[in-house]
Amino acid sequence: MPKLIILRGNSGSGKTTVAKALQEKFGPNTMLLSHDMVRMQILHVWSREGVEKSLPLMIQLLRYGRRHSEATILEGILPTADYLPLFEAAVEEYGPDIFAYYYDLPFEETLRRHSAKPNRDEFGEAEMRRWWREKDLLPNIAEEIFTAGLSLEEAVARICRDLEEKA
Repeated sequence: MPKLIILRGNSGSGKTTVAKALQEKFGPNTMLLSHDMVRMQILHVWSREGVEKSLPLMIQLLRYGRRHSEATILEGILPTADYLPLFEAAVEEYGPDIFAYYYDLPFEETLRRHSAKPNRDEFGEAEMRRWWREKDLLPNIAEEIFTAGLSLEEAVARICRDLEEKA
């Protein structure tokens, strides 16, 4: 049965790093659906236009993943207010086979993590503060909370354990 893994949280939380590690661990037939890649690289759009144009494509890609991949990993900030239709589609497509995780880190920690990233010069503290959403949990999908003390290895191990327990 295809599974959906959702990784959400503020910029600099570690979502993309965990998503890539999971895709590498799971191997072929694992679809990684990165919101930043869809919005900025595929569609080349930002702000409200980014939401309006990326939302329908993200829903289609989510459906494609359900039909053609053993696991789909959806990662991004994905603010609840803007992307609720995406998460409603996720519930319709995957039902109980959704494993959702939300990075709840202090702003200072996300800023520290961002300063160590290769793209650290593309944006900075001002943009991160503007994008910041405090505890932006989903109303229709239970998300496990990941905190600053959780390492990359621990996050990957926890997600893999959750998937194995439900298999």
